[in-house]
Amino acid sequence: MMRSLTLLVVVLLMIGCKSEPKLVVLSGQALGTGYQVQFYANERFEVAQKFDSTVTAINQSMSTYQPDSDISRINAGDTSVVVDEMFKEVLALSRTVYQATKGYYDPTVGILVNAYGFGPGKPLKQLDSVVLDSLKAYVGLDKIKISEAGKILKENQSVYLDFNSIAKGYCIDRIGVMLEQNGVENYLIELGGELLAKGKNLDKDKPWRVGIENINAPVTDRDYTEAVTLINKGMAGSGNYRKFRVDTVTGQRYVHTVNPLTGLAEKSDVLSATVIANSCAEADAFATAFMALGYERAKEVLANVAGIDAYLLYTQTEADSVQVFMSANFQQYLVPSN
Repeated sequence: MMRSLTLLVVVLLMIGCKSEPKLVVLSGQALGTGYQVQFYANERFEVAQKFDSTVTAINQSMSTYQPDSDISRINAGDTSVVVDEMFKEVLALSRTVYQATKGYYDPTVGILVNAYGFGPGKPLKQLDSVVLDSLKAYVGLDKIKISEAGKILKENQSVYLDFNSIAKGYCIDRIGVMLEQNGVENYLIELGGELLAKGKNLDKDKPWRVGIENINAPVTDRDYTEAVTLINKGMAGSGNYRKFRVDTVTGQRYVHTVNPLTGLAEKSDVLSATVIANSCAEADAFATAFMALGYERAKEVLANVAGIDAYLLYTQTEADSVQVFMSANFQQYLVPSN
C-alpha cells in the first residue's frame, strides 16, 4: 500500500510539473561568441541538440568563415550552388534595408572594408583613387540577383557577399522559431549582446528586461546606462566606441566607417546604435546601417521607416561631448529609474 501511495504521489507530481512551465537556462558558445537562452517549458525536449542544429544550418548557409558554406562557395565563383530558404530570407531582408537606407547598408561592401584593414581580410598596401574606383565596381547589392532555381547571379564574379552584419540576428530569430515549434511561448535569447524576447518572465510576472551598455565602462567591468523592456521584439546594437580616434584639430571623437556609395573611409559621429524591431535580424541590419549613415542621415531613415526604433550615442564638435538621441517611440521601452 505504501509503495502504491508513493507511486501515486510521484505520478501526481509529474502531472503537476507538466502543467506548470519551468524555467530552463541554456548557455555556451556559438558563432564565436557567448549565448544564453532562457525559456519556460511544460515538457522536456532536446533543446541543446535543436539549438546546435539551428546554428549549424545557419553556418552552412551563410558563414564566410566556413570554406564549404554556400556563401563561401558563391564568393569563390561556384555558380552551381542552390541556396536554401534561410539564405533567400536574409537576402530579401538585406535588400529591404539596402533600399530603406539608400545603399548605406550593403552586404557587398566587405571588399572595401578588407581593403582598408577594418575587416578580417588583409589590407591593401596601396589604396589610391584608382584602386578605390576599381573596387567600387564590385560594390552594390543591386549587382546580385537570384534565379527561380535558387542560384545567385552576380554581375561580376568578384562581387563579394557577406551577411555577417545580419546573420547573427537572423540566427537568433531562427532559434526563436525552433522554441515556438516546441511549444515555448515565453523566452529570452541573447547571443553576443543581441536579443529576442517573446512573452514575459513568468517568475516575475513582468516583461523581459535587458540593458543598453554604458560606453564609458571598461571592458572588464561592463555596466548598463539604460534598462528597457522587450515584449515580442528583437534588439541589437552596433558600435565602435572602444576603438574611436580623436581628431587632432577639433578634439572630436570619431570612428571610421566605409561609405559604400563613395568607397571612402569616413568619420562617423555615431558612436553606438541600439535598435529595437520586430525581428532581431532587422534590428541587427539597421544598427549596422546607422553607424554608416551618421547621425543626421540616421534620423531621416528613422522618420521614414515604420517599426524601427533606435537609441543613438553621437558626438558633437566639442571634445568628449557624447549626446543621446532616441527615436519618437523608443521612450516606451525604457524602464523608469528609481
